[in-house]
Amino acid sequence: MVRAAVGLFGGRAYDGVSIDDLVAHLGVHRNSLYKTFGSKRGLYLIALRRHLADDVRPLTEALASASDAAAALRLVTSADLGLLLLAAVERAPADEEVAAEVAAALAAVDQAIADALGVSIALAAALTAAALGIRLRGNPGGVGDALTQRLDPLD
Repeated sequence: MVRAAVGLFGGRAYDGVSIDDLVAHLGVHRNSLYKTFGSKRGLYLIALRRHLADDVRPLTEALASASDAAAALRLVTSADLGLLLLAAVERAPADEEVAAEVAAALAAVDQAIADALGVSIALAAALTAAALGIRLRGNPGGVGDALTQRLDPLD
């Protein structure tokens, strides 16, 4: 049920999902949803944490094998980061708990890139920002491929 909520929130964002949507999509009774999660926000936080554990943490582990900036960009642009991106732009500015989760996840990605490529955390953060920007542009295959093909490997 939580994984289905990840998909729902990752596709339509927090404000785009109503309690009725959750009840219909998850196949649970409204009272069960409230009893289990307390609120829509409670389910959202659990879904966000599941997304971070199931999708972002494996990305940070995969980044350990990135041999250059192009490989790191390809990994980040191909990862399922929909809920993380939406949380960063929609909920983090208004919710301190979401902001902390997003900041920790992005810091982990930055650190993984810095460690894999042997670069400063500032350069790693710039690469993360570039990759997420590619994702936000909605064309990871085209723009991402064009950018990563032009990058020289960082030795």
